[in-house]
Amino acid sequence: MQRIRGAATLGIGIVAILALSGCVKVAAYQRQTLAHPSMTTEDLSTPIDGHVRGVSEGAAGGLSAGGGGCGCN
Repeated sequence: MQRIRGAATLGIGIVAILALSGCVKVAAYQRQTLAHPSMTTEDLSTPIDGHVRGVSEGAAGGLSAGGGGCGCN
């Protein structure tokens, strides 16, 4: 029983360390480098592409068309 408890504690510790290692403060001068132009939605080719992306992400409702948010109206 003590062996299982020790293994569980070790597992929780490893998961906590991995989860906290992804949190990093980014300095203001580094944000320009990280803000890559490919991360914007301005490069969408047509307005319908923006609509499909919005509906599939759940960020906007449909334009009176059926569908469950998957973008396959």
